Amino acid sequence: MCIRDSNKGTTSTYGVLAATAITNTGATSITGTAGSDMGIHPNDGTSVTNSGTIVHTGSDHFGDAAAGIAKTDLITAYNDLSTPSSTTLSATDITGQTFVPGSYNSGSEISIADAGNITFDAQGDPSAVFIMKAVSTVITGTTSTMTLTGGAQACNVYWQVGSSATLGVNSSFIGHIYAYTSITANTGATIYGQLLARGGAVTLDHNTIVNNNCDAIVTPT
Repeated sequence: MCIRDSNKGTTSTYGVLAATAITNTGATSITGTAGSDMGIHPNDGTSVTNSGTIVHTGSDHFGDAAAGIAKTDLITAYNDLSTPSSTTLSATDITGQTFVPGSYNSGSEISIADAGNITFDAQGDPSAVFIMKAVSTVITGTTSTMTLTGGAQACNVYWQVGSSATLGVNSSFIGHIYAYTSITANTGATIYGQLLARGGAVTLDHNTIVNNNCDAIVTPT
């Protein structure tokens, strides 16, 4: 039960990937051991606003062949998240809940209230995968947070969003967002993962994006 590594394809190196535009306000940074590339497809660099205020060491792929491949890989990865059978969430607001490894589905939106928290508990398995699927939107409140425990890693948390994701002001978000349409990271939001929008724009505002590989798992001999 997980997104297959091969189906991530070239998306794995992108901190931000959009279809129509990338818009940024203020100082935003994209870092991480997995990669800090930015890309747009099918549009090109003319659809990037204030790219000079985004600090990253990765490459820019705006409307080029690499961006086209990444866009195709994004569609594959998005569809791959639909494969595992899922537990239906009892409520759309998941504030205060703890999730063990598995796939979870909301028939509508998924939300976290202002200053709320959710926890991903790997129960001692650092390879454990968490998949959160929303038919419509994902919305996190102002200063909301997410916590990893039991060996859980941000690299193994995935969000499949049926339309758009909106991250609250000064919130902390864990996981890779695969949005069908668009993603908005409001002022000061920190993301431990990726922002990947297959149909629309990614909007940034003084954000920190950290796209790290998983830590190596040591097998006892």
